[in-house]
Amino acid sequence: MDASFSAAIYLGMSVDGFIARLDGDLSWLTGGDEAGGPPDDGGGGDFGFAEFVSGVDALVMGRSTYDVIAPMAEWPYQGKPVHVLSTTLPEGADTRITVHRSFEEAVAALSAAGYRKVYVDGGRTAHSFLAAGLVSELTLTRVPVLIGTGLTPFGPLAGDIRLAHRRTESFAGGAVQSTYDVR
Repeated sequence: MDASFSAAIYLGMSVDGFIARLDGDLSWLTGGDEAGGPPDDGGGGDFGFAEFVSGVDALVMGRSTYDVIAPMAEWPYQGKPVHVLSTTLPEGADTRITVHRSFEEAVAALSAAGYRKVYVDGGRTAHSFLAAGLVSELTLTRVPVLIGTGLTPFGPLAGDIRLAHRRTESFAGGAVQSTYDVR
């Protein structure tokens, strides 16, 4: 599939490679000790997330990710167009987003809008963009916790996706962030 933009994935995950528990729970990632998550950010702040988001033109995410972000007291993507893939979310349900019924529809809309760099968020959405060969950059922040089982964006693919290591940074709390260019 062709697109006029480059897609970038930026995910937090457990050391064993999961982005959420099977029920979608993120307390291990977002909570403190009482939630079973990391005790704090270890001085990592937002691990470069705000800087990353400032460098993208738009975001695309799946419905499950949107459902986690939508109720937040402060919308984290002020000033950025947000596109949501959903077959059930009514169009116009949230003025902060544009709803697309299919992956192909979303890619066509993102291309038509003239975006150069699009942030792809959410496991199934990230997998779709990876499988379609549309991802140029992958940043993974591994949080020092093992959750045993959960959701991963790295399911079956038609072939290997080769990565070129760009950088790795470690944080005082034990999180390790690596960025790769997709070849």
